[in-house]
Order: sequence, then C-alpha cells, then structure tokens
Amino acid sequence: MHNQFTAVIEKDGDWYIGYCPEIPGANGQGKTKEECRKSLAQAVSLILEDRREDALRGVPKDAIQEIVDIT
Repeated sequence: MHNQFTAVIEKDGDWYIGYCPEIPGANGQGKTKEECRKSLAQAVSLILEDRREDALRGVPKDAIQEIVDIT
C-alpha cells in the first residue's frame, strides 16, 4: 500500500528533529535531514503496524477481511 504523510522537520542545534502531524507519536531525528526523514518514516511504519494489529484483535475469525487500496 502506498501512503504519503507530512514530515515537519526543524533544525535543533546539530540535530534535525521531525514529526508527522497526521500520526500522533511519530517522531524522528538525525544528524542530517535525510537521516531524520528515514527515522521518521520508520516511526510512522511501526506505529501504523502496531495500530493495525491492535485494531484487528477483536475481529471474529470467520469475518471476511480484504485490503482496500487507497491511491
């Protein structure tokens, strides 16, 4: 699935600090802007994976589950 999110990146001393307003709790950091973006992307991925697993825990085993692709 392809998703795009906003990366807000600020310079803080020697570090770049980033967050994603659409995904609360998704933060990243790095010595370069690219390191920060990569760190932030990993955080977003981990949070979404965790939220998906958590959301699916209560789904009945006999329920039909399909992927909806948003482009």
